[in-house]
Parts: sequence; C-alpha cells; structure tokens
Amino acid sequence: MDRIKAYIIGFLIIILGIGAGIVWYGGWKLLLQVILTLGFLGVTLMLLFFTGLTLYAESWKYGIILAVFTIISGYGTYLSITWQHLDWVLGIIVFFVVILVFGIWYISEPDLSISDRFRSAESLEKAGKYKAAARKYEKKGNYLKAAEMYEKLGWMESAAWAYEKAKKYGRAAEIYEALYEKEKDTYYLKEAHEYWKKAGDMERAAKALERYAEEEPWFWEDVAKLYEELGNEEKAREAWERALEYYENEAKEEGVFWEDVGNIAKKLGEHKKAKEAYQRFLEYCLKEAEEDPMWWKHVAEAYEYLGEKEKAEEAKKKYEEYRARIMRTNEETSNFPENKKESQ
Repeated sequence: MDRIKAYIIGFLIIILGIGAGIVWYGGWKLLLQVILTLGFLGVTLMLLFFTGLTLYAESWKYGIILAVFTIISGYGTYLSITWQHLDWVLGIIVFFVVILVFGIWYISEPDLSISDRFRSAESLEKAGKYKAAARKYEKKGNYLKAAEMYEKLGWMESAAWAYEKAKKYGRAAEIYEALYEKEKDTYYLKEAHEYWKKAGDMERAAKALERYAEEEPWFWEDVAKLYEELGNEEKAREAWERALEYYENEAKEEGVFWEDVGNIAKKLGEHKKAKEAYQRFLEYCLKEAEEDPMWWKHVAEAYEYLGEKEKAEEAKKKYEEYRARIMRTNEETSNFPENKKESQ
C-alpha cells in the first residue's frame, strides 16, 4: 500500500471516529447539525472570498449577486448553529442545488443567451444568428453545418476545424491555403499540407509543402521524398537540389550537416562533391571524438562513406571499447551498497 492510500484511509478513519463520537455524545441529531453547520460555513466562506475578489475587480454586477448568495448561505449557517426554522434550512439547500444545476447548464453553452438555448439550430440559422446556430449544430454533431455557419461569420479557422471534424479534409486544406494568402503565416501552409494528405490528394499536399519549404527550407528534403513517392522525378530532383543548397549553408555553421550534404550529393550523382563533404564530415567527427568517444561510431560511418574499410573497423573497435567501458562502469555503480538498497 502506498503512502497516499494510507493517508486517505487514515483520514477517513479519523472522520468516521469523530462522527461516531458525536453520535455517542449527542445522537444523530447533533451529527446532522454539525454537518449542516460546517457545510454552510464552508460555502459562506468560499462565497465571501469570491465576492471580495469580484468587487475588487470592479465587476459590480456579479459582485452583488455573489454578495446575496453569501448572505443567504450565512443565514443558513446561523439557522444550523441555532437549530431553528429547519424548513428554511431545507429551502436554502434546495435553492443552492437549483443554482448549481442552473450554473452547470449555463456553462455548458456559455455563448448562448437564455432564449437561444430553447431554439433549434435551424431557427437560429434562419434568424441570422450564425454563432448560436454553429454551437447548436456542433452539439448535435452536425459539424458540416457548423462549418457553414462559421464561414458565414468569417471565422475561417473555426470553419476549418469543423470541416476536419466532418472529415471534409479537402475543404479544410483549401481554407488554410486561403488563410496563408491573407495572413502570410507559414503555419497555414503546414496545416494545408497535413489536410491534403488526410484527403488523399498527395499532389496538392506536395505543392503545399513545397510552398512551405520556400520559407522554411529544412523541409526541402521532405518535399523531395514526397515527389519521389508521386513518381515526379523532375520535381523531386529540384527539391533535392534545394535541400543540398540548404544543408551546405548549414554545414558551414555546424559541421555535423556535412553528412547530409554528402548523402544528397551522392543521390544526385555529384560524387566529387559527395566525397569532399564526407571528408569534411570525417574531420568534424574526429575532432568531436577527442572530447566524446561516442563519436567514434560516426567516425566509422564517415570512413565507410569514403570506402576506407580498415579505418572504419578501427573506429568501430574504439567505439565498442568505449561502450564496454561504460557498461562496466554502470554495473559497478549499480553494485554499490546504497544503490542496492534503493533498488530494493
């Protein structure tokens, strides 16, 4: 049994013990009086806190309402303590239960007025109350009609969301492309790409991703792979060339990208450039291996790229020695007395 469960059980035992003690001392009537008093007192203090907070925020309308509820709850506390007018106590309890149910019902549709809650989605649409109608259609699960309402309101992102829920992915993609044209935010192109994929239109998905890569160039490799899947060799090669250009620029700042340069150059048949890139990747890995032996693994890969198998094997051996050393250290550490105790 964990500590939390033990604490909960202990707390419940204490509460039951206190309750039993109250019943033994004053009977069930006293227990009921204590429960009602504490209940009303808790509600009164909570309402008093929120009343003060609301008035401090200068929200006078809601502050006055909460103040009235606080007074009613306080009166219930007084009646419970003095044990008089029990019919009033019951009435106050019923009042707060009704208020709670009404509050939950109201919060379930916060954007609708009281009158709109009793009208159908169709009647709200005819009345031109598209926002309320959209909420009603959503609640009924008719996301297609909800999307139409959002379009009439000009709430295009909400419309795209509703079309997605209605599994109209193509229409959602069209909206995101239109939003990009308007806002020039590349996020919308990325979304359009995803929804064209869901719609099964991989050609338009590739075009959307290509436009996205124009501004976010690290996606050119994904564009190239997508065009390869579509069998469009010309567009795939163009994308690979753009990816190569991007990685060359990145490699000048961070040497680890020379591996990507080499792989793409090799794919494009530029073997001289590929060999030069692999050589620079090797130099980078050798330098890193001086500080971190884990890099011997990548040194081995670089030698393999360059066709130097013997040196690749030597690098692999150094990496395996490093791995074995790390494993021995971990085993020795786990065998320390304090670590054994913790594992138990």
